[in-house]
Amino acid sequence: MKILVTGGSGFIGSHTVVELQAAGHQPVIVDNLYNSNREVLAGLKNIIGQDVLFYDLDCTDESAMRELFKKEKFGGVIHFAAYKAVGESVEQPLKYYQNNIDSLLILLKVMREFGVGNFVFSSSCTVYGQPDTLPVTEDTPRQPATSPYGNTKVMCEDVIRDYVYSKPNLKAISLRYFNPIGAHPSAEIGELPSGVPSNLVPYLTQAAAGLRDKLVVFGDDYDTPDGTCIRDFIHVVDLAKAHVKAIELLDMQTDANYYDVFNVGTGNGNTVLELINTFEEANDVKLNYTTGPRRPGDVEKIWAQSDKANNVLGWKAEKSLTDSLRDAWRWQLALRQRSE
Repeated sequence: MKILVTGGSGFIGSHTVVELQAAGHQPVIVDNLYNSNREVLAGLKNIIGQDVLFYDLDCTDESAMRELFKKEKFGGVIHFAAYKAVGESVEQPLKYYQNNIDSLLILLKVMREFGVGNFVFSSSCTVYGQPDTLPVTEDTPRQPATSPYGNTKVMCEDVIRDYVYSKPNLKAISLRYFNPIGAHPSAEIGELPSGVPSNLVPYLTQAAAGLRDKLVVFGDDYDTPDGTCIRDFIHVVDLAKAHVKAIELLDMQTDANYYDVFNVGTGNGNTVLELINTFEEANDVKLNYTTGPRRPGDVEKIWAQSDKANNVLGWKAEKSLTDSLRDAWRWQLALRQRSE
């Protein structure tokens, strides 16, 4: 099956391209390279053994997307393309609402025009906010978003659900990610943040590599075993495989108008300090870090119950926190070698 992967040269998208190819599908990347780099395509070729079909397009360009669908006959779409920096979304909310929602609306419109009926959406556990009970299930009530970025995920989920219920012959799944970390074990692809990383692990690996003075742990007085926030850290390769399972489930689904949501996490919560200690032990590296005040908007603790994904998708996280942090460090070292 030929699968359009929007944002396919990004962190999660590029790993999903690898897993789609490994499962016998033909991924086609659309990316405007706003949050990614062309070098990813070389890494993909080294892993897969051939070039991946790539289009330098913007998903908010309706005419360009229509021409693409005329040229390529897709069996499904996995939609990653979106702006994703929480802080920037607070400063520039209209930019995020316009890009993240318009790209979805255009994709759904063009998919209907060309009879493409399988759609997987990249959602987030941010839709749960700070849940009242843990672990969170798919039935856990969503909370008001703490940022425009998070709100676009909530709104896009609602758009997809409402659209499917209008019976457009669309089968769709929203995957609610928890905290993706790690890199491909080959160290050919991984997370490539622009500027100062906003995510914990790339900042941590850059600090360990001497690119940052130190890592600041935001808050040590939370109601957790060691006072630091708890997250469900999932290896990006495991997460990528969930997308393959999702698109394959849709292709087998007999209901022409189907919508569902799945948590994609390990089912385990680790504190930030546990992650730091695991990184040091796994890689025999001492990390320079300090604690600072809480960061506004941070959720205290959240982790997934992934039984639904296990039972319905036939997917389960296989890699450990140690695996994730070894691969993340291997990727950081590979980046350093390339820059020398």
